[in-house]
Parts: sequence; C-alpha cells; structure tokens
Amino acid sequence: MIELHHCISARSFRPLWMLEELGLPYQLKIWPFPPRVHARDFLALNPLGTVPLFIDGDVRMTESAAICQYLAAQSRPTPLDVGMDEPAFPAYLNWLSFGESTLTFPQTLVLRYGRFETAERRNPQVVEDYTRWFLARLRAIEAALANGEFLCGGRFTAADVSVGYALMLGEHLALHAQFPPKVRSYWGRLQERPAYRRAMAAQHAAAEAQGVSSTPAPETGGD
Repeated sequence: MIELHHCISARSFRPLWMLEELGLPYQLKIWPFPPRVHARDFLALNPLGTVPLFIDGDVRMTESAAICQYLAAQSRPTPLDVGMDEPAFPAYLNWLSFGESTLTFPQTLVLRYGRFETAERRNPQVVEDYTRWFLARLRAIEAALANGEFLCGGRFTAADVSVGYALMLGEHLALHAQFPPKVRSYWGRLQERPAYRRAMAAQHAAAEAQGVSSTPAPETGGD
C-alpha cells in the first residue's frame, strides 16, 4: 500500500489531495513541522528531512509535483492525467512545474523571512519583494482561466492540484484577498471539490490519532 509522510498543509498536501481524487488506498503518517528539527528519526527515512516522502513498493519520491504526475500516469486512464497524444500535454507539464517552481518557491522565502527565522534574522524587504513576485505571477493563471474553469485540457487535472496547493499556501499567508478575480473564483471551486475536502479531513484526523499538532505547517514558528 502507498505510504505518504506528511506535515499538515505542507507541500505533501499535493499528493494527499491526488490520492483522494483517485480514490487510492494509502497510509498517512503525520510528522511535526519541520520534521528535521522536531522528529530527527525521520532523517533515517528521508535524509533531506523534508515532506513529502512517498513510498509505493520500491518507489520512493520526495518532490510533490512529480508525485502528482506519477500518480496520474500510474492511474491511466484517468481525467487527472493528460496524455502525450493530447494537444494540452505541453501545457499540462508546464503547469505541473509552475505550481511548485514559480508559485511556491517565492512563498517559501516569504515564510522563512517573515515567520520561520528568529526575530533578528527576519527580513521585511525579502518578504515584500517575494510577495510581489508571487502575486505578479498569478497573471498567468488569470489569463489561462479566460479559456475555461481549469488550467488545461478542458478539465480538472493533476496540474490543478499542483497550482491549487500554491494558492492554498497563499491563503495561509493571507494573500488570497489580492488574488485576481478569476484566480479567486478558481481557488473557491477547487476548495469545493469533495476530494479536497476529504484530504483536509484526513490530515486532521490522522494528526489527532497520531498525537501530532494540527497547526498548519505554514502557520508554525518553523525552526
């Protein structure tokens, strides 16, 4: 059975959401955030000390967007995947990466230098600059949504999970009020998906059962 190592509302939420969308059985292990600091035994499983850690038989993966792509491809045929024979395939790959490398990256700097570092190491200029970076890049989503309710292929896909998590992180940073209109509506639609709601409920139920704080990772003091 698939095993997913996760912190509440961290990047590992992407594969958790995908698992619920696909209806696949899985075991969910919740760790305190960040596990490299608060659960040093996790380093024996993942020397990086990061989540997600995704295990599927002999497969071990640590990159959340890549795990989404893996799950979609392994579950073919599924509308969550976009095949190489479809015109939307290049856009699908681009959005999968965009959600992490373009949208989540600047927010990690906002988190680090606005919340996670000690008071003397916090940097308001970094926070301001990378907040603006993130918000400016939402223009690409706004433009894509002029053509439909989802990013590519005329349907909800793993690419929407990748980008959707970045919007979720933006809400934890209280940036959602600044989302452009179509992005704001899109984010609202994503939150209404039954699988998204199941994933939210699953992480909180697992945290309670395993005796781990249910405070979302982006809202902790970090290390």
